[in-house]
Amino acid sequence: MDVLYFAWVRERIGLPKERIETEAATVSDLVAELSAREDRYAAAFADLSALRVALDQELSDFDASLVGVREVAFFPPMTGG
Repeated sequence: MDVLYFAWVRERIGLPKERIETEAATVSDLVAELSAREDRYAAAFADLSALRVALDQELSDFDASLVGVREVAFFPPMTGG
């Protein structure tokens, strides 16, 4: 699956996107798996209340299933402008 990172999430992790193989069942499981990789991932996912997630370009929740998902995107909440 493709994992995309936007704004400060991308800056902390140092990548705009990556392709990963995972056995994670939910977004929360994926976050735990990524956070365990390296400190930079742990820092990016330290405060989930400051993050939003989209699955296949649709806003979702961290308890959502990853079954059949091709793309996961993590980004901070959007503000108007």
